[in-house]
Amino acid sequence: MKKFLLGTVALIAFAAPAAAADLAARPYTKAPPMIAAVYDWSGFYIGANGGWGSSHNCWDQVPGGVFIGSDGCHDATGGVAGGQIGYRWQAGAWVFGLEAQGDWADLKGSNNSAIFPGLFTNQSKIDAFGLFTGQVGYAVNNVLLYAKGGAALTDNRFRTFFTPTGVLAGSASDTRWGGTIGAGIEVGFAPNWTAGIEYDHLFMQDKTYNLTTPTGALFSSIRDRQDVDLVTVRVNYKWGGPVVARY
Repeated sequence: MKKFLLGTVALIAFAAPAAAADLAARPYTKAPPMIAAVYDWSGFYIGANGGWGSSHNCWDQVPGGVFIGSDGCHDATGGVAGGQIGYRWQAGAWVFGLEAQGDWADLKGSNNSAIFPGLFTNQSKIDAFGLFTGQVGYAVNNVLLYAKGGAALTDNRFRTFFTPTGVLAGSASDTRWGGTIGAGIEVGFAPNWTAGIEYDHLFMQDKTYNLTTPTGALFSSIRDRQDVDLVTVRVNYKWGGPVVARY
């Protein structure tokens, strides 16, 4: 009996390697395709911006609506800072959007009167502006190139000073509407964060203002021609589908 058991164990020991050799090779399985993360620009966003602006202003003296001469031009320059809120939706590589932007501004400039040189100094100042625009852009993953256009408004102050003394002679203030076009580039540097730079040009309609003295008396009537150039750096936080996985 003992010899029979030993013989059986020996037989199994010799047969096992042969049986293993006869087993079929493990079948090859193709690796699953890699998943590419594609940035999605769709969704709401809110952000902040800051930069520089220049408002080009030319004054004509028009007492009683009658043109008597150009009083010169000047650039009102300075810093701007504010915020924006909007919504974008993406269709393939194309991105469409709507945005509202509002900024505080300190764009100020002046020139010596061309009609009364040495006697009066004319000054323009923009305290704030707003943009209400539509956008169309083209996205290459997390990089977006876009153009925009729509309506613009500026909050203005116009003043004339006696040049020898610096005393205010007349002033007027007004919020005026115009149009804007612009372009920018924006980069998604995190699933919900983007940063970019934008240029905007504001076409503000010509408008006539009555400058009054500090006592309320009429001092002069001017027609102001104005346009504005803006360069801003922007940072946005967005929500609504930051990343889409595509095979």
